[in-house]
Amino acid sequence: MKGERVERKLAAILAADVVGYSRLMGQDEEGTLARLKAHRHELIDPKIAEHKGRVVKTTGDGILIEFPSVVEAVACAVAVQCGMRECNAVIPADRRIDFRIGINLGDVIVEEGDIHGDGVNIAARLEALAEPGGICVSRVVRDQVRDKLDLVLEDLGELSLKNIARPVRVFRVRPGGVPTATAADPALPLPDKPSIAVLPFQNISGDPEQEYFVDGMVEDIVTGLSRIKWLFVIARNSTFVYKGRAIDVKTVGRELGVRYVLEGSVRKAGNRVRIAAQLIDTANAAHVWADRYDRALDDVFALQDELTMSVVGAIEPTLRKAEIERARRKRPESLDAYDFYLRALPFASTCMPEDADTALPLLEQALRLEPDYAAVHALIAWCHEQRYLRGGLREEVRAAGLRHARAAIAAGGDDAPALAIAGFVIGVLEHDFAVALDAIDRSLALSPSWALALSFSAIMRAWKGDDPTAVAHAETALRHSPYDPLIWMPFIGLAYTHFFSGRFEEAVGAAGRALQGNPRFSVPCFLRTAALARLGRNAEAAASAQLLLELQPGFTIASLVESEFTSPERLTMLAEALRRAGLPERGRAR
Repeated sequence: MKGERVERKLAAILAADVVGYSRLMGQDEEGTLARLKAHRHELIDPKIAEHKGRVVKTTGDGILIEFPSVVEAVACAVAVQCGMRECNAVIPADRRIDFRIGINLGDVIVEEGDIHGDGVNIAARLEALAEPGGICVSRVVRDQVRDKLDLVLEDLGELSLKNIARPVRVFRVRPGGVPTATAADPALPLPDKPSIAVLPFQNISGDPEQEYFVDGMVEDIVTGLSRIKWLFVIARNSTFVYKGRAIDVKTVGRELGVRYVLEGSVRKAGNRVRIAAQLIDTANAAHVWADRYDRALDDVFALQDELTMSVVGAIEPTLRKAEIERARRKRPESLDAYDFYLRALPFASTCMPEDADTALPLLEQALRLEPDYAAVHALIAWCHEQRYLRGGLREEVRAAGLRHARAAIAAGGDDAPALAIAGFVIGVLEHDFAVALDAIDRSLALSPSWALALSFSAIMRAWKGDDPTAVAHAETALRHSPYDPLIWMPFIGLAYTHFFSGRFEEAVGAAGRALQGNPRFSVPCFLRTAALARLGRNAEAAASAQLLLELQPGFTIASLVESEFTSPERLTMLAEALRRAGLPERGRAR
């Protein structure tokens, strides 16, 4: 109500949260909640009461407390962290509950027992800067306590905090003679799937205003990677503690329990910005991937989105390739469902029926271990689609492919790869484009930079006649994931679109690029043959037709018409071009 008086007061605010809360809950939800409750009852709440604090509110992994005195707030924080260190001494590293704490003194708005304002926000940002088991405070807190408590106060300098207008001078608090968690602590165990931490990127442009851009991009990259269901991604709050620090990636791997680290830098010069990023294996500090991006700084948010898509799009196939190699080195008796899936993936991805036959036993072993594994159901469906189209158009194979595709969609509502592959299989085997495109679009909503989903979308939309979207999705896949082993797939989408749009020269080029990427695959070969025939390059079309018959000896125009999926008009256009190239109408009678 206008004119209503707002209640304000000066308060010492303490914000704390649990380090790695999502990981702990994922490992043992009931045990984590029970241990956290015990710590509250036996240590934290008594210390808050002793130091005259008041709990303002709690979240699943955090707590906000106000104190009438800065000295009491810091003394309470130190007592809690020392007590937690004693509690954790006998607890395995992967089950420890560690807190980060931030403390600020500031003016707050009081409303129905809650408190708001920059004083609270700064405390929360300071908490995110603290290391596990550590405490960070603002300069005003440091000034109040430095001569009253036995503390070591390390100056971290003036730091730009998210959504805080001015830089804040930050100090790390350490009780005299009591260190915080260090690399000497036992390493956290690796999760049972690939794990990555995105470290804060360095702003080397000398422009403090770029900190918001840099931090925002890192946050977007974390969000983008988090959409990859098979990847374990450390929350940004847990990696932000490394901001402004010289770090060793092996130490980060130990402290966070991750296999990979992404680090990078941003340099602004004039109206251009350069982003450098590198992916490192924490076990041996080996570089897995590195790239550099130069862009015009016209629209900051559009640039941020584009760079995020590029980085995530490049990391996904790189990590998958690294994990496939890791699975290949494992002893067979140590394999789990995920490892069987990884071993099958290279064979399923060639689109060749003989390789599908190799992949299927591995995938069936994965399904025996984990019957509702959506990605495995999807890959089995894809294998059957390949065996159906290029292995005799057998109805039982088609039925098996559709059965597993539907199982993948039912079990994988939040699994982008499962949705995209299953949708494509349904589009091919059942010609149900509504269901197929819905699944592919849901996949892209979950993981917009995933090249294979973009490629499937491009191909299917070319069949449907949506040429602008087909081209846009194929070009996005090529731009954002240029190192993907399946990079030939978007070229197939382009080849279809260019051919049906009458751009036969472009169709020859796109089909040729696809054929270079997968020389054994017949689809780009028949598209190239058809485009050459329409251009009147008859000798080249005849040679391409001969190669097609070598790649797929049973190929006929009749079988193509039976198995292809586009509109009757477009299918007629394709069949007529293949007839010009001299390909057989039907197989020889026996």
